[in-house]
Amino acid sequence: MDDHLTHLNEKGEANMVDVSDKAGTRRIAVAAGCISMNEAAFAALSDNKLKKGDAFATARIAGIMAAKRTAELIPLCHNILLEKISLDVTVEEKRTVRVQSEVCSSGKTGVEMEALTAVSVALLTIYDMAKALDRGMQISDIRLISKSGGASGDYAG
Repeated sequence: MDDHLTHLNEKGEANMVDVSDKAGTRRIAVAAGCISMNEAAFAALSDNKLKKGDAFATARIAGIMAAKRTAELIPLCHNILLEKISLDVTVEEKRTVRVQSEVCSSGKTGVEMEALTAVSVALLTIYDMAKALDRGMQISDIRLISKSGGASGDYAG
């Protein structure tokens, strides 16, 4: 892997990378993260009995919306045409909910940040919807699971 930081110019100043000469290729990124909570919040989420409504459906929509707005949130990200965004929300053991996203594009730059942003906002949405039952929920393990496409090649974490 190249140690050169592509977002820095020769003076060490941050700039958006020029991708105008790059060819578009199919790019896929998968990210995941978890939120752990107390028994009351976990039961309400699992049984879809939160006062605010269906947290899992809302989290999926929030994650999709967030992926589409990544360039507005992270300063040096390119605005990318996203061709697929999917989120899976699963109830795990030990009072934990897992969110996994998959983002696809045929653009000039990767979609890792979009996948990570989707997971992060989906988890924050679950926190928001269940916080009346547990303000001590913990969001953890947000990470890139895999990526494919582009000059840097494939990654599987």
